[in-house]
Order: sequence, then structure tokens, then C-alpha cells
Amino acid sequence: MDKNIKLTKNELEIMNIMWSEKRPLSRADIINLSKERSWKASSIHILLNQLLEKETIYVDGFVKTGKNYGRTFSPCFTEEEYYVMQFKNSNSYKNSKLSSLINFVSSLVNTEDIDNETINTLEKILDDKRRELK
Repeated sequence: MDKNIKLTKNELEIMNIMWSEKRPLSRADIINLSKERSWKASSIHILLNQLLEKETIYVDGFVKTGKNYGRTFSPCFTEEEYYVMQFKNSNSYKNSKLSSLINFVSSLVNTEDIDNETINTLEKILDDKRRELK
């Protein structure tokens, strides 16, 4: 998945809600789950249509809302996949893929809040990839 998806601040806010809930959400769900902001229904409608156009979400189903039915939406990719796409589309990665990736991983590993369990998990991921490449 190497799409170059650019999300606005508001679109990313909607995506973060969807990623954290891990279930299909209706427009009303998104409004209710927005703790930081009070959205108008029309604003959410516009944002959801923009996200549909960018193929970042899809219509997952329908839910009864009063007398009508409303659509529910799910993300097309995980939060992790999104940030990998952003990193891969960054200028530093495009200009020097290998050194940029090594520097990125090195910066992450050298943070103070990394523990042995995380290091072991990273080693397992690398070992699995090494076996896959053979």
C-alpha cells in the first residue's frame, strides 16, 4: 500500500476516532465520540464524503436512525499503515530510502521509553522478514 494520501487536520481527527473505536461508525457515533470538539452534522457529512473520495474509508453497512437508515463507515487501512505511507512518501525517504529508514528506526529505538519486550518484538519482526527474503 503505497498511496500518497494527504489528510486535513479535521479528516485526520475523524480517522483517529475510527481507528480508536475499531468498529464501523455512523455520523452520529462520530459526533458523540468527539470529546474535543462539537461537530455539526453537516460538517461530519462533508468530511466523510471527502474521506470516501480519498478512499480512506468505505461504507461498511447501515444502521437505523429514527425513521431512516444511516451509513456506517470503516477505515480502509490501519493507523500504522497510514503512518508508514506518510513516512514512505516523505522527501527524506524518497531521496535516500535506506539511510532514512535506518535513521528513523534508530531514532525510535533510542528513545528512553523503549523496553526489552519492544526490542525483542522488533528483533522477531526482523528475523521473520530475513527468513521471508531467503
